[in-house]
Amino acid sequence: MVNPTSRHRLPRRRTPLATRAAHRVGAGLATSFDRAFGAWALRTADHGRVEALDADARIAALEASLARYDEAFSARAEFFPELPTPDIRARAMGLRFGKPAFDLTWQSGYAPFCPTAGSRYQSHAENHVAHARLFSRPGAPRPAVILLHGYLTGPYRLEERLWPVRWLVDRGLDVVLPVLPHHGPRKAKGRPPFPDADPRFTVEGFRQAIGDLRGLTSWLLARGAPAVGAVGMSLGGYTSALLATVDPRLDFVIPMIPLASVPDFARERGKLAGTLAQQDTQYRLLERIYRVVSPLDSPVLVPRDGRMVIAAAHDRICPVRHAERLADHFEVELRRFHGGHMMQLGRGDAWRRIGRFLAQRGHLTPKV
Repeated sequence: MVNPTSRHRLPRRRTPLATRAAHRVGAGLATSFDRAFGAWALRTADHGRVEALDADARIAALEASLARYDEAFSARAEFFPELPTPDIRARAMGLRFGKPAFDLTWQSGYAPFCPTAGSRYQSHAENHVAHARLFSRPGAPRPAVILLHGYLTGPYRLEERLWPVRWLVDRGLDVVLPVLPHHGPRKAKGRPPFPDADPRFTVEGFRQAIGDLRGLTSWLLARGAPAVGAVGMSLGGYTSALLATVDPRLDFVIPMIPLASVPDFARERGKLAGTLAQQDTQYRLLERIYRVVSPLDSPVLVPRDGRMVIAAAHDRICPVRHAERLADHFEVELRRFHGGHMMQLGRGDAWRRIGRFLAQRGHLTPKV
């Protein structure tokens, strides 16, 4: 999540003196804001079944799940099955920011992988229907960019402000805002069960997200899009990177301020229990369980010149080391902008860089 702006215009470049002054002030504000949000998230988190277990019980539960997820990793293509192109219903929403908008809905088609978690995961009827909002112009087919939101976001009114939708549409792209599982209009009351402290539910969520996004990609290509790519922030950054290891049809992928490792995040947030040795054991078990949905443990299928990773220099929610790990795996230079996870000061420069990157691929007009 980031500070919204109602204007889809990139901020003007500052003079060097103004930039240095803004950086000094902004660094402290961005860091403080991220830390405050992180502390609030920990205080208000739904401390459920996993947090109630002591260290030995957690280790035993993780060990009991290993065989299932080791087998899934060894047969990853079957874990992420290619589904038929979904029957998507498009409802015209009139003009949004002067651009024709359409709300897309379709049956998720998701079947749970883990029998011990599936019934609870599937208990929310709202999540059975996939949602996305499409911004498109009449005329010749255009390349499409899928913009993937972060944790606890997803409502269209918010996402339309967080992303430079008008800027992207004006420069030649169709823009799609999908909703991740258990977020936005797919969310029941209370905290979403994805992501969750129980890795079984988090794995289910990523598996469903990838299935929904592959179906959406199939639909966009079938309606004539000459290319489809993905940009994601935070949880969406992780999801975009994961999609790039599953679907070879993606033309480009750009994780921004991304989460890269769920086990790393759990350790950084103090979510592992017991002694240091017990915490290390939990971490290693989590790494094995999450391999099947980790963007770091499988080859990237997007061409190298279609990859970019962007970090915020003062991010305290998904620290820069997450983006560094992804950039290393993607074999690209890490790009940075000044700001934090929530207060993305300087992100206009990041979007200008993205604009030049997409223009080089022939998807965006050069005026950025």
